[in-house]
Formats: sequence, C-alpha cells, structure tokens
Amino acid sequence: MIGIIMGSRSDWPTMKFAADVLTELGVAHEERVVSAHRTPERMVEYATSARGRGVRVIIAGAGGAAHLPGMVASLTPLPVLGVPVESHALRGVDSLHSIVQMPGGVPVATFAIGKAGAINAGLFGAAILGLSDPALAARLDAWRAAQSDAVPQTPED
Repeated sequence: MIGIIMGSRSDWPTMKFAADVLTELGVAHEERVVSAHRTPERMVEYATSARGRGVRVIIAGAGGAAHLPGMVASLTPLPVLGVPVESHALRGVDSLHSIVQMPGGVPVATFAIGKAGAINAGLFGAAILGLSDPALAARLDAWRAAQSDAVPQTPED
C-alpha cells in the first residue's frame, strides 16, 4: 500500500493526481491530512506506524515551508516521495526548495511542483512496489505503452 499524505486539505487538488494514477494502476493507497506544523503528534503517529500497517511507500505533499516530507522521512525507514504543492507567494518554488534541500542521511525523493510531480510520484511509488510485484510491473508497463501509443507520429495524426 502507498500512503498519500498532505499538510493541508487545500493540498488535495494537487495530491489527487497521485491517487488517480495509483487507482488506475490498481495500487492500494490511503490519503491523510497530516500537518508537520499544526498536527505534529498525528504526523509522528502516522510516520512511525506506517510500516506496521502495511504502507510500503509514502508520498508526502506540502506547500510553503513544506516540512512534512522531511519530517516524515526522519521518522520512518520507508521511501518518502516529496511533492511540492504550488504556493500563492512563490508559486511552489519555496516548497520545492524546502523539500529538495534535505541533509545527508534523511533522503526524500523530490518531484516537480504541482500536478506533474504528483503524477510522477504516484508512478514512481508504483515502480518501487513493482520491483517485487510482477503483476503490478506488467500493469505499469502497459500504462507506459498506452502513453507512448497516444503520441502521434506526425502532426497530422
């Protein structure tokens, strides 16, 4: 299972794209609002219990100060995939910098700002699980083939 967490309910319009691609691939997932700043106890509980509950990858989206992915990564050995959510002040660049600048020893795989990042985090999470799940790997291969097939060969196609 993949856990999708976000710092605020307002992050859902972005993080929903990760959930959508996981649903399309048939990957079990859960979604939770877990704020590093406003609900730190909830964040600690989520991060420290995730592996025991069957979560294998965590996709963490956050905007602004964007501490959620790094804080969660500091609390769990699970892979954490960070999605910078577009912010009002700096259009998500602040979020990107907050997530990507992790100190050595606390890794967070960081994706693009917004929708593309959420989609790619979902695909990357599925690819991680696909390493030990041949059926999922086959579904991911088919998804990628369909994406390639949808690209026209000429401008007139």
